[in-house]
Amino acid sequence: MPTPPPEPVQAIKQRRDGALNRLVGAVPYIRFLGIRFDRRGDELTAILPFQDILIGNPILPALHGGATAAFLEVAAIVELSWASLWDAMEAGRLDPASVGADGLEMPKTIDFTIDYLRPGLPRDAYARARVNRSGRRYASVHVEAWQDNRSRLFAQATGHFLMPGDGAA
Repeated sequence: MPTPPPEPVQAIKQRRDGALNRLVGAVPYIRFLGIRFDRRGDELTAILPFQDILIGNPILPALHGGATAAFLEVAAIVELSWASLWDAMEAGRLDPASVGADGLEMPKTIDFTIDYLRPGLPRDAYARARVNRSGRRYASVHVEAWQDNRSRLFAQATGHFLMPGDGAA
């Protein structure tokens, strides 16, 4: 019996992008802030498009610390969730079309420490998160945020999270 031809790469990419969009779209606060995610393979970059409502100090002007903190925390949680989903999709245990269909449980924040390195300017911001450790119950994530130059961070954070399922009971 001949093996079926491999699925076109574009179809796989569209399914994965759809899964990511459903994951992000399931959280109203992410939509409120306008945060988007750019996916290249399994790597995500969070994008916070500039809006006037994000300004905390109109004299400088600078991004509000709470908006910066929320952006970093969202980037960490989505990266952590996406890493789990990615592994399940790659192993064939999860159909990308089912993401978000049955009320996806997200990791819960245990603690989140932010270092404000310089004021966030009134322009788009970017962030990448790196999962340092992820187990069944607990995960540790580091996030870095920049604006014009990736080597000139304006904030960074480390968070610890309770994983859904066994750990979230």
